[in-house]
Amino acid sequence: MVSGERLANTGPLSFGAFATTLMTISLSMMGFRAVSNQTIFIANLCFLAGLGLLMSAQWEMIKGNTFNYTVLAAFGFYYGDYGVLLLPPLGIVDSYGGKTTEYYNAFGFYLLVWSILNFFFFLASLPTNVINITIYGALELSYIFNSGAFGFTSSVAGFYMLCHELCQHALPFKMPLFETGRFFSGPRYGVKSS
Repeated sequence: MVSGERLANTGPLSFGAFATTLMTISLSMMGFRAVSNQTIFIANLCFLAGLGLLMSAQWEMIKGNTFNYTVLAAFGFYYGDYGVLLLPPLGIVDSYGGKTTEYYNAFGFYLLVWSILNFFFFLASLPTNVINITIYGALELSYIFNSGAFGFTSSVAGFYMLCHELCQHALPFKMPLFETGRFFSGPRYGVKSS
């Protein structure tokens, strides 16, 4: 990178892709407007969230932001994976003989392992701000309980972050993030360890 060159903020695309995709899935999971078939969301899952988050992750890697890189890359692959699971031609549900007990157990394993990975993201978010903590905390509960309501909560927090990252200078008021770094020791978080 050329000295003095400045990279764009990947936050707006990241939070927008994450929140948009998660909200549509969550609304479906909660049964809004009687939509239970999620096949129409494959485009968002694979492209907006899948590719969008993966591209954003690469720029975060260049900036040296390990947390952002790891989270964005992981969720980019997660959303892409989820989209692939929904592709009818692959016949994944059919390979289980439909939505059988085995299918639900396998999907439960899938969510369980993602809840473990997301738990580390949640822990790493604690010294950042309340909005990030809400995103990962609600997402953790969404994985554990396979609950659209918690996913919806996480997506609303994601949209809040999108607005903060993209619109902060256009708004006549501040959108606080409620920083939590002061509660953690260490030079990274602005508090000296004793």
